[in-house]
Amino acid sequence: MTVPNDPEQPRAIPLEAFSWYDEYAHGMISRRELVERLSTLGVLGFSVAGLTSVLMPDYALAEQVSFNDPDIRAEYRDFPSPDGHGEGRGYLVVPSGLGGPTATVLVVHENRGLNPYIEDVARRVAKAGFIAFAPDALHPVGGYPGNDDDGRALQRSLDPAKIEQDFIAAARFVRNHPSGNRRLGVVGFCFGGYIANLLAATLPDLVSAAAPFYGTPPAPEIRSKIRGPLLIHLAELDQRVNETWPGYEADLRRAGARFEMHMYPGVQHGFHNDSTPRYDEAAAELAWRRTLDFFRQHLATEVEASPAETR
Repeated sequence: MTVPNDPEQPRAIPLEAFSWYDEYAHGMISRRELVERLSTLGVLGFSVAGLTSVLMPDYALAEQVSFNDPDIRAEYRDFPSPDGHGEGRGYLVVPSGLGGPTATVLVVHENRGLNPYIEDVARRVAKAGFIAFAPDALHPVGGYPGNDDDGRALQRSLDPAKIEQDFIAAARFVRNHPSGNRRLGVVGFCFGGYIANLLAATLPDLVSAAAPFYGTPPAPEIRSKIRGPLLIHLAELDQRVNETWPGYEADLRRAGARFEMHMYPGVQHGFHNDSTPRYDEAAAELAWRRTLDFFRQHLATEVEASPAETR
């Protein structure tokens, strides 16, 4: 990824800028500290304004499936969450003209609420033939506020245990969809990857397949409950998450869980998110193709791949 409007030529963003943004995005440093660190790159010819404009997401880039695509039907649905915040809300996307019971897939967002990128991922899942449901953890505080900075702050303000219970309730809700086949898949990104791992541990009888993207593992004391299958996607340059993998892998092996891990070389945490400069098209397409094939295999539903499948 390059910084635009360079008077000489586009320049590649230094890797440390991505690392600093990742720390900021996960609440490890403040926005002020992020700006201070980025300003040190001025000696290399980068401006803070230029870097931040590129590092921040641009959701106009993320739409691959339109909300009014004739192959899908999308709406927002509320669901009960008695052990969480009482009520949750999510984005339900159903393939048009269902011919019979269809597998369901829970789509779990990053640590900033149900933003346009995750809504588009839900549409991609439905476009591939599954019933998709993407809950918004921020529903108790008014929903995704329209930008990631505020969304991140709002999610940090909520009780994490109640958020987890909301996603457990959402998993039960979509699995029981009247057109569903009682087979549930989970795909999640970053925080959502953690939730995918968590649901595999807490709902082993309900989750038929989970595909966490660069997510941390659940608490060690519940990992023994995981049976899988898991399709785990990791990014080579994601030191924070990758440091947790050896211990998680050992626990999965001790539990006899079925799992497969793919490490994508030369890419950053968030490489699937096509609204950010961390996006890597080749890795994202490969990981997404693997994910859809994984769900087709384990969710026991007849889903035909489209000629030009969205990534």
